[in-house]
Amino acid sequence: MKILGIIPARYASSRLPAKLLLEVDGKSILQMVYERCLKAKSLSDVVIATDSTIVEEHVKSFGGQVVLTSDKHPSGTDRCAEALRLMGGTINYDFVINIQGDEPLMDPQNIDLLSSSFKITSEISSVFIKIKDTDTLLNPNVVKVVLNEQKEAMYFSRSPIPHLREVPTENWVEEADFYKHIGMYGFRADILERIVKLPLAKLEAQEKLEQLRWLTNGYKVRMVEVFSDGIGIDTEEDFQRLKQFLKKN
Repeated sequence: MKILGIIPARYASSRLPAKLLLEVDGKSILQMVYERCLKAKSLSDVVIATDSTIVEEHVKSFGGQVVLTSDKHPSGTDRCAEALRLMGGTINYDFVINIQGDEPLMDPQNIDLLSSSFKITSEISSVFIKIKDTDTLLNPNVVKVVLNEQKEAMYFSRSPIPHLREVPTENWVEEADFYKHIGMYGFRADILERIVKLPLAKLEAQEKLEQLRWLTNGYKVRMVEVFSDGIGIDTEEDFQRLKQFLKKN
């Protein structure tokens, strides 16, 4: 079983310009992610897929593998599909894992846990972690997921789900299990090529969550529990928090 790890790396970023190239102690956020991916035991290859020659040259400068993709892709999943084609497609790889390029503290074990799901699922997989505090639960930037008994996603939402009707909101995390969806995806290679051709779904447009397109069209998303959650770098405050963490550790 050959698994390709792809890190989509779009140069533009509205909230924190060129964030993937920001450096801490001589290493960019993107390089940190790449090096953590190399520590995953399950990946056959790791490649960065970018729309920018600036990022392309940066990756080459630290010895990383990179492919230059279109700047017209609406999502990281679309960029991954092009990167898969550039890397030889389904002839060379059985599965693809889409890894977020802005999570420099990502645990490589999460990749291996996700990869283990390929033995029991044939379509799409992703990961989740249990929510332990109310602030995280109520944050619309944190995507929540509800599962069926087979650990398959039933729905993803920016709202807290399920809604506990007769329980005060501040007590919800003590009374029920809530799960945070972490944006790392595993695809069977031919499924990845197929789903990027699907039209925009109504629920996807409403929640701004592309994974709802797959559920709407009948694809199953197997969810795998992980136990560590990295720091996503979206703002200057996130970047400063990363620097403080690395200074202490």
